[in-house]
Amino acid sequence: MIKPFIAANWKMNKTVGEAVDFANSLRAVLTTTPDRDVVIAPPFTALHAVAASLKGSDIALAAQNMHDAEKGAFTGEISAAMLIDAGCAYVIIGHSERRHIFGEEDEFINKKIISALKHGLKPIFCIGETLEERESGITLDILQRQIGEGLNNISTDDIGSVVVAYEPVWAIGTGKTATPKEAEDAHKFIRACIQMFYDAAVAEKVVIIYGGSVTPDNIGELMAEKDVNGALVGGASLNSESFAKIVNYP
Repeated sequence: MIKPFIAANWKMNKTVGEAVDFANSLRAVLTTTPDRDVVIAPPFTALHAVAASLKGSDIALAAQNMHDAEKGAFTGEISAAMLIDAGCAYVIIGHSERRHIFGEEDEFINKKIISALKHGLKPIFCIGETLEERESGITLDILQRQIGEGLNNISTDDIGSVVVAYEPVWAIGTGKTATPKEAEDAHKFIRACIQMFYDAAVAEKVVIIYGGSVTPDNIGELMAEKDVNGALVGGASLNSESFAKIVNYP
């Protein structure tokens, strides 16, 4: 039985003060979460302060991105070691906005995953198709390529530390959501791909979460699906009450 995994991706939102206020509010509402994993991903500027606010709670901290290099002349970038130092346990890698706005490709994403695992960070590895790709009937081809290339050279021992996030690009920030069946079909295929690259025992344990306009109103239906193990929440995670309702879905 996979423990439900609910993560908040705040993207480029919240000052340090706002982020700390949110963390404190969320702690007050979620006094204990023994039956599910809860993660929040503030902007880089707020990581250290939020880590302090979350200390002693069951809520984990994630970063929204990282560079694969240890250090060097990469102006504006941040390394895995820096994220560990700031208190992070997880890092989002390969988000569609990084792929499509900033041009990140599978090979670079793979390098980031390898670096994150090397340093003890757990990657939240994002994959998903655009509307054009879905309408062209190549969704499964895209997912298989992203999984195969993104997880290249990731060992059987390490794959258990990777959370896979299926986020159809056409459903992110649009108010559109994949139907529970569409999400389940994609997640089932993703699990089959992982089984193909590893084995059935490994695939059964990999956490696969859904991202794309998740709200308190649709989380229950999504989580009722067998292969949907959680959610990567964007806009609805910016309000602590809304996010708490998602975490506390029936």
